[in-house]
Amino acid sequence: MKRLFALLVVSLLPLAPLLADEQLTYPLHSRGSEPEIYVIKLLQLALDHSPIRYHLQPTEEPMNQSRAQLSLEHNQPELQVMWAMTTREREERLQPIRIPIYKGLIGWRVNLLRQTDSQLLSHVRTLDDLKALRFGQRHDWPDTPLLRANGLQVVTSPSYPGLFGMLAAGRFDAFPREVVTAWQEQAMAAQNGQALVVDEHVVLHYPSAFYFFTSRQRPELAEQIRLGLEAAIADGSFKALFQQHHAETLRRARLEQRQVIELNNPDLPDATPFSRKELWYQPESQPK
Repeated sequence: MKRLFALLVVSLLPLAPLLADEQLTYPLHSRGSEPEIYVIKLLQLALDHSPIRYHLQPTEEPMNQSRAQLSLEHNQPELQVMWAMTTREREERLQPIRIPIYKGLIGWRVNLLRQTDSQLLSHVRTLDDLKALRFGQRHDWPDTPLLRANGLQVVTSPSYPGLFGMLAAGRFDAFPREVVTAWQEQAMAAQNGQALVVDEHVVLHYPSAFYFFTSRQRPELAEQIRLGLEAAIADGSFKALFQQHHAETLRRARLEQRQVIELNNPDLPDATPFSRKELWYQPESQPK
């Protein structure tokens, strides 16, 4: 009987990782209200579709993208997953899960402006019309070299919250933000006494994708997240979560009525899955 019991224990050892929760830590974006709650819920949805149990938690302190990427590159225990706009360099260093979190909406950008400059972009029709303006970005965001590659002036800061204060103080003229977060960020700025508005006239567009990334040394984790996202797409829960968080914002944004300024994205990886039409959002009609 003792020998039989020992054999049973040994046979169950490979299942031990499946029976225990694994801690998955993601980078805390900022203190206070979490502007990326949708992304966290989507990641949890993917993990809920996995046969492996994971416990999702943020880092104790906010962590910027460059530090998070470095942590994943070295497979450090403080971090297991992050999300960011994809680039060639990022996909070489990290393991991408090539399902766009925002259905490509990360490349549709509306501008935060000072309230006194609410009509600043009302006469913009071409990219050249924007070249006299200064745009704010954080120094380690991929949008910074992208905007510069398209001939735009960019003022940078190492601080995400600091960018709103810099815009309010006139350090730059416009702050391009993801259409899915712009109004939330404008409301947060108002709570901080910053009189900002979301421009109603122009949308910048460039092909891009926002992915989950893991360490290249954790391909099994990346595969579990990928399979979970695919399952959520198949059963409709991905679409339902997207609609829950973004349908009203997209109606408010009126992308189809804005002047679209197309930008090139020279750092877009060739493996971006544009052939899978179900993964991408498109405005219902062409802009007027």
